[in-house]
Amino acid sequence: MQEEGKENDLPQVNVIIPAFNEDQAIAKVVNEVPDEVSEVIVVDNASTDRTSYNAKAAGATVLKESRPGYGHACLKGITYCNRKQVPPDIIVFMDGDHSDHPQEMEKLVEPIYQQKADLVIGARVKELREKGAMTFPQVFGNTLATRLMKLIFPRSPFTDLGPFRVIKLERLNDLDMQDKTYGWTVEMQLKALKKNLRCEEIPVHYRNRIGVSKVSGTLKGAIFAGVKILTWILKYAF
Repeated sequence: MQEEGKENDLPQVNVIIPAFNEDQAIAKVVNEVPDEVSEVIVVDNASTDRTSYNAKAAGATVLKESRPGYGHACLKGITYCNRKQVPPDIIVFMDGDHSDHPQEMEKLVEPIYQQKADLVIGARVKELREKGAMTFPQVFGNTLATRLMKLIFPRSPFTDLGPFRVIKLERLNDLDMQDKTYGWTVEMQLKALKKNLRCEEIPVHYRNRIGVSKVSGTLKGAIFAGVKILTWILKYAF
């Protein structure tokens, strides 16, 4: 990710990992983040297990967010980064369930390093997914959402609402993110398109998560997520 001798010339990268009851996976995720990353921030989203302990033991900075919701956790991490004496240049978001491959971070960050993109999404394409890593509702929902998105913004490059994503902190702050739960990812992509940010999508590997999904693993979670995503899209359509 960085050339030898040029570390001080390159932007600083922080990783934000929202986590709810991921004590079996979180240490693996933190340990696989590339060494060049300045800080790994795990936001414990009201976990009732050893997520915080295991994340801290693995070397991550641990923040606590008692309000449940993926968006709440992400916003907590962003606030922490903005309040640093020297805020990072680039933020990477990824899940804490070990489904993403942290080692692939370099190819997502590279277009931003090269000033070619403001937002890069890791697309969980079929040929790079483990069997069963995404449920049918996830695949259908992603396809429907991104096709509707393209109807509103024909230049949209997106085919996925993947959680593994990279964005410049300055651009992220410009988006004024608001969603507190499942609509976080689609809100970011819609706002980025509306503000004419340079958006790119790069295929990434995706494996079966450790533990049970809090969204796709339950009927309630899947329905609620679908409603939130469609609500954001309809808001921008009308």
